Amino acid sequence: MTDFSDYVVVGAGLAGAATAWQLAARGHQVTILERNVPASHDASSHGSARIFRYAYPDPFYTHAVQESKGLWDVLALNSGSELITPAGAADFGSERNPRLLAGVLAGAGIGHELLSASEATARWPQIAFDTEVLWHPDAGVIDAETAVKAMVEQAVRHGARLVTGWPLQRVDKTSAGYRLRSAAGETVDAGNVVISAGGWLPGLLGELSLPSGFLAGLPEITVRQEQAFHFRYKDPDGAAVPGGFWPTFIHKREDIQVYGLPGGRDAGFAGQKVAEYNGGRFLPSAAAQTGEVDPANRSRVVDYVRRFLPGLDPEPYAETTCLFTNTPNEDFIIDRVHNLTILSPCSGHGAKFAPLIGRWAADLATGAANVPLRYRTATHAVSGR
Repeated sequence: MTDFSDYVVVGAGLAGAATAWQLAARGHQVTILERNVPASHDASSHGSARIFRYAYPDPFYTHAVQESKGLWDVLALNSGSELITPAGAADFGSERNPRLLAGVLAGAGIGHELLSASEATARWPQIAFDTEVLWHPDAGVIDAETAVKAMVEQAVRHGARLVTGWPLQRVDKTSAGYRLRSAAGETVDAGNVVISAGGWLPGLLGELSLPSGFLAGLPEITVRQEQAFHFRYKDPDGAAVPGGFWPTFIHKREDIQVYGLPGGRDAGFAGQKVAEYNGGRFLPSAAAQTGEVDPANRSRVVDYVRRFLPGLDPEPYAETTCLFTNTPNEDFIIDRVHNLTILSPCSGHGAKFAPLIGRWAADLATGAANVPLRYRTATHAVSGR
C-alpha cells in the first residue's frame, strides 16, 4: 500500500527542513523524505559553522537577511537552542568594495563602521588587511546542523512525518498528484511535492516529470566539491586579540576569494575555518563526490593563511569537503509548476536565509503568496513574461 501525504518535502537540509516546518506549522499534512539523515555529513547543511551576515552589494539581500533574522529568533526561542553565535564580520579587498557595502548597510539602518586598513589592523592584529574594512558587529556564525534538527523537530511537533534512508529515484505525475519512488522501490503519493535535494538536484531534474519548457527555463545548476580547512589559533585563549575574539571575514580581490569564520564545534573550538570560495572541482551531481581534498586547493589556502592571517598556525589541523550548488548569478531557485516546487538556495550563501526560504517555499507551494520574481525564471520562460 502506498502512503499519501498532502505535501511531501524531499530533502532535510536547511531549506527542506525550513519548508517542512513552515508547512506543518500552518496545519498541512507533511512528509519529509530524506536520502540519509537530516543535516547529513555528505550534503550541504552539516556542521556548526556558516556565516550569518548582512553585508551584500544588493540591498534586496540585506533586507532579506533582516526578515530572516526575525524567523531565526522565533526558531531559537521555540527550540531553546542557540543557533547564531555573535562574531561580527570584516569585509575587505578591492573586489569586495567595503565602501559600497557600507552604503547598503546605512540604507538599511544596520550598525557598521568603515575602517582604514591601519585602524582595522590595530583592532585585529591577527589579520593583515590590504584595503579599508567594513565592520558590522551583528554578524555571526550559524550552527547549521543544530538549526536543521531544530526545524525538523518543530515540523514533527506540528504533525509532520520524517522518513530517513529514503533516496528519491523519480517522481511521476498521477491523476491525484504525484508518485515518488525510492531507489529501493518504495513509493509515496503526494498532492504536492517540494524538491529540496541540494547537490543531487541536477541528477534528479530529468526524473521529476517537469514540462520541457519549465525545465529549459531553469538557470544552469552546477555543483562543486569544495574544501574547508581549520587552522589553530596561535593564541588559544585569544588574550592577544583585542576583545578576545576572531570575527568572520570575506576577502575578495581579483586574485583572491577567501572567507573565514570561527570553526566552532567542527574545529573543537580551537581554530578558524578558512576556505577559497568556489575553488573546488565541478561535479555532475553530488553523487559523484569523492570526499578527497585537492592538494592544489590546500596549497593555495595555506599560502593565503601565511600571507594574511598571522594569528593562525599556517598548517591545517583538520580539513573536509563540502558541496556548493550554484547558479550563474548566485540567485536562488524557488519555482513551481503544477503542484511541484523546485527549491535550491544556491551559491554558498543560502544558509542565513533558511527560515525565510522555507516561508517563501511554503507560500509558493500552497498558493498563499508569490515569491520574489527573481527566483522564478522557469515560470517566466514558460509564460513568456
